[in-house]
Amino acid sequence: MIILKSLQEIAKIRNASLIVADVLEHISSIIRPGISTQDLDEIAERLILAAGAKPAFKGYRGYPKTLCTSLNNEVIHGIPSKDVVLKQGDIISIDVGAITEGFYGDAAITLPVGTITPAAERLIRATEESLARGIAQAKPGNHLSDISHAVQSYVESRGYSVVREFVGHGLGRNMHEDPQIPNFGDRGKGPRLKAGMVLAVEPMVNAGVSATVVKEDNWTAVTADGSLSAHFEHTIAVMPDGPWILTKK
Repeated sequence: MIILKSLQEIAKIRNASLIVADVLEHISSIIRPGISTQDLDEIAERLILAAGAKPAFKGYRGYPKTLCTSLNNEVIHGIPSKDVVLKQGDIISIDVGAITEGFYGDAAITLPVGTITPAAERLIRATEESLARGIAQAKPGNHLSDISHAVQSYVESRGYSVVREFVGHGLGRNMHEDPQIPNFGDRGKGPRLKAGMVLAVEPMVNAGVSATVVKEDNWTAVTADGSLSAHFEHTIAVMPDGPWILTKK
């Protein structure tokens, strides 16, 4: 069941989403070779708690950390560790959620570590652009799959593939609510979008094949062929005049 949110509820989701945006902004400013993913996790947790919120991921279905830090061929759900130290040329996806006043915000970004290859730069740009194109379809009267199709068609036009095993989602009082939002599909399918829907749209894009494999930690998903992967996500609200990106300052 898709739960439509009131303006007051959307305002609370916006508050949680702005905390998430602040965390990603800060993490973006300190990413460098030599820092560990555990360092990033501890910094993020301090920022969330200082804002009067709680980390949304920590403890969720047993997940042990505040951030998901997915490096290079890791698609999503990489677990921060003091043993994972960033190196020049890496790319890293940072996914973070916060909960405040009983409502969630959720966003992700893929960042370069120092100077990266032109191929990695192109993958990051294409993934971010695919998110923008998907969000642009989040208008009342459109179908849910119009978002999915916009993401897929752009990604594949650039020579990349979209991950199919993992999807975007609704959110609000729960981190994962209906509807699921695949990053692939034909136009004109699924429920019609209505004002009050709140969605986490999150393209996961691989430089190679779309298939993924989950590692022995039962969390970290990696590309099946070892190719690079990028991930971007925004929490958005469908408003009468179009999408409002809640995790954008």
